[in-house]
Amino acid sequence: MSSLSEGPFHTSDASSTTDGPRRAILRTADGVLIEAVYEPCSAGVSATAIVIAHGFTGSVDRPSVRRAARVFAQRAAVVTFSFRGHGGSGGRSTVGDREVLDLAAAVEWARGLGHTRVVTAGFSMGGSVVLRHAAMHEGRKEARTDAVAAVSAPARWYYRGTAPMRRLHWVVTRPLGRLVGRYGLATRIHPEVWDPVPLSPVESVPLIAPTPLLIVHGDRDPYFPVDHPRMLAAAGDAELWLEPGMGHAEDAADEELLARLADWLIRA
Repeated sequence: MSSLSEGPFHTSDASSTTDGPRRAILRTADGVLIEAVYEPCSAGVSATAIVIAHGFTGSVDRPSVRRAARVFAQRAAVVTFSFRGHGGSGGRSTVGDREVLDLAAAVEWARGLGHTRVVTAGFSMGGSVVLRHAAMHEGRKEARTDAVAAVSAPARWYYRGTAPMRRLHWVVTRPLGRLVGRYGLATRIHPEVWDPVPLSPVESVPLIAPTPLLIVHGDRDPYFPVDHPRMLAAAGDAELWLEPGMGHAEDAADEELLARLADWLIRA
């Protein structure tokens, strides 16, 4: 996989009005077309838009993503999208590397729709992406984020300390596993290894300040134990929420947590 590049931003819907929900196709800086959905705030006009970055094998239409969008939209406008290789988006998943460009396109779209404040909330793989995006796009007005929340994110790459992560590595690294990913999980995975290895989540955290950062993690997460969120929080100026009884990512985030998360992103 090649290193990140910059390029023109494009959306199939160039209107800047925000009077109703809409779907669009966004073009990333490296030319991948990704599907996206915009929903205005149901409580009235909001200067803030929350961009949701889903987990591996998720998509814009996954029920847990739609639930998060519904809760967030009670407080702010919301942009959801499918990462490359997921849902109706083009390309193939690089499992957290070039997905930064997908998120950047979604953030730019939200700003193009007139929102003066754009924040990001990522789950699992999406959590690693929002951290790397915030670190890499600081100072880029169109693609930068004003606050970041990473939920159930890994701290480091290549972690295989739990059975679910060992299964995930088999899906990503083996030809048969990638077939299972394509036909069983509806996720198209790039066969090439990372070259170079991208900046890790924990290496990204110190580069995010002064942007407000929140780390959220469940104490019953079957993928990443609590040393991951503690490592992330210790790496920089971050607030840490360890949620009792919570499992992994958007599937485990109930409406109460989602409401607290949205309120934090709006206040931060």
